[in-house]
Formats: sequence, C-alpha cells, structure tokens
Amino acid sequence: MAVTKGRRSKADRTSTVRVGDAAPDIALKTHANADFKLSDLRGHKNVVLAFYPFAFTPV
Repeated sequence: MAVTKGRRSKADRTSTVRVGDAAPDIALKTHANADFKLSDLRGHKNVVLAFYPFAFTPV
C-alpha cells in the first residue's frame, strides 16, 4: 500500500477480514435516520460486504 510522505498507514494496526470470516457487527444510521445493525440480518438474509479503501476520502 502506498502512503503519501508525511502520512502514516493504519494497515499494520487493523485486523484483516479474510474470505469466510464472520463480518464484525456494524451499526449505522440509514438514509431515514433509523438504526441499522448488521447482526440483525444474521440467519435471515445473505449479505455481501464490499470495502473500497480510500474511496471518497481526500487525498
């Protein structure tokens, strides 16, 4: 991973999720300001999570 000079990467301090691992529980607000927890779907729906490192972040 390339890091701009003067900035530090957090990659060495974060855990890595591997294929087949259970996703960590995530709590977010929806567009309607309602609470959403990923764990509420466990056992009821299939979920695909996609992560885009540095997406929508300033350079």
